[in-house]
Amino acid sequence: MINYKHLHYFWVVAREGSIARASESLHLTPQTISGQLGLLEDQLGTRLFNRVGRNLEISESGRLALSYADEIFSLGGELEEVIHQFPKDRPQLFRVGVADVLPKSIAHRILQPALMIPEPMRMTCREASLDDLLAELTLHRLDLVLADRPIPATVSTRGYSHKLGECSVSFLAKAELAQKLEGGFPHCLNGAPILLPGAGTQLRSAIDQWLDRKRIHPKMVAEFDDSALMKAFGKQGAGIFVAPAAIETEVMLQYEVESIGQVDEIKEEYYAISVERRVLHPVVAAIMDAAREQLFT
Repeated sequence: MINYKHLHYFWVVAREGSIARASESLHLTPQTISGQLGLLEDQLGTRLFNRVGRNLEISESGRLALSYADEIFSLGGELEEVIHQFPKDRPQLFRVGVADVLPKSIAHRILQPALMIPEPMRMTCREASLDDLLAELTLHRLDLVLADRPIPATVSTRGYSHKLGECSVSFLAKAELAQKLEGGFPHCLNGAPILLPGAGTQLRSAIDQWLDRKRIHPKMVAEFDDSALMKAFGKQGAGIFVAPAAIETEVMLQYEVESIGQVDEIKEEYYAISVERRVLHPVVAAIMDAAREQLFT
């Protein structure tokens, strides 16, 4: 990386027109500045000044370097001014990415403690695929990613997966549909209309495997990438659907459905992914502590 102290000395010499005047401006000896300029030229591999008699004349490479230095130190001055004018009580920005397969109700419950911390805070949420969110995290455009799985082994992302917890799943249905089911759970699912998460998700794979082991064959009516849309169809009585057991009561009240049964063999896992191995961000720490101590106990 270029030595910006050396670049600053070059910038001042070019503006002042000589090493002598630059030494007065910088309060350094001419020998010190001359030596630092030589180191910068060695690093860049080109002459920045040509000596004409006792004077220095900036070279073509020097003019190019000067145009960049002008912009660099202008931005530096602007940064200093902005920082000094930065309001001390401005809310802290917390940027979180939510994997698109994560149920919105769960994401809401996980993130809710972020709005309860005493310090002023403004939260922005972005929903996308896990791969896209991990790329944003690597570029430090996000402070946290919520997902239903840890960082995949196939993804080369510098980050750390912190498990928040896990819970079983509940099968729910409109009361009118539940009354038509025959037999006890789970065999009452045989031939019953069911709404399932989209193919390729962790949850869908676990449900399919469980149904195969139990030799249960429901009638699949529809599959959804969006769990909220699946619940909306379930509220209308289109079929039985699944939801995390941790929010079973909330889903029953919101969507006016009842629980048919829970399956402990099917587990949904939840992860907070950050660039920190040891979480120091106060908002992230508050979210993780609340999830582990309250939501997924």
